[in-house]
Order: sequence, then C-alpha cells, then structure tokens
Amino acid sequence: MTSGISRIFIGILSLAAATGAARADFSDGKMPDGTYHCEVYLLGLFLNLGDITIKGNVYTGPVTFGTAKQAYNYQMDANGVISWLGPLGGYTTGGNALSMTQATLDGQSPPSFDIIMKQPDGAFTASTCTRGGNQ
Repeated sequence: MTSGISRIFIGILSLAAATGAARADFSDGKMPDGTYHCEVYLLGLFLNLGDITIKGNVYTGPVTFGTAKQAYNYQMDANGVISWLGPLGGYTTGGNALSMTQATLDGQSPPSFDIIMKQPDGAFTASTCTRGGNQ
C-alpha cells in the first residue's frame, strides 16, 4: 500500500515539475518568442505603435509597416524588468527616452510587457505590448 501511494505521489511531483518547466518565467531571462503588438490608450482610442518581434534574447522593431532592418539584444532580470540594448523606434527617438519596461508572465493571459516612455516635455506615456495568439 505504501509503495502505491509513493508511486502516485512521485508521479504527481514529476507531472508538476514537467508542467512548471514548460511554463516561461522571469528566471529564464527572456520573454517567450513571438510578435508583440504594441499600443497605447490615448484620448479614448487605442493607437497602434507597431510590433516588436522577440526570438531568444534578440528583438526587432517596433515595426508598423514593412520589416525591421536590424536585430538587437535585450536582457530581462529576475523581476521581469527588460533592458533594451539597442534603439526601440519611436520610444527612443525625437527626444523620447525609455523609463522602464516591465514584463508580465502570469500563465492566464498572453505574455506582455509595458513600456514606460518619458517624453521631451517630461510627461510619461505607457504602452502595452501583447503577444499575438497561436505562437
């Protein structure tokens, strides 16, 4: 009887470990691969800011039309804070600067990250980039 209970318990632990290993988390140091659609809610409308494509520890974009010209590396710490190691389109041009990027990986929703941008006038704008379905 004890050996049967032990086998069931070990089976449950093995299944939990396998399921946990398949789920992405911040300890991986990267976002799940895919294309993330970025938008901002402004004046009652959602405005498209382009798509950022992530594969491994490399990103391209954001791209609104066409394709990205070059890929750059990024890093993500254990708290889900992303550091972009290259330009990030309009987020880093025209006097804009990145303040912070925070990833969200909760398992219930598609993976996403929020980009906080500081504008030249000192105001902050937040946009959300969410991975598209079926990726």
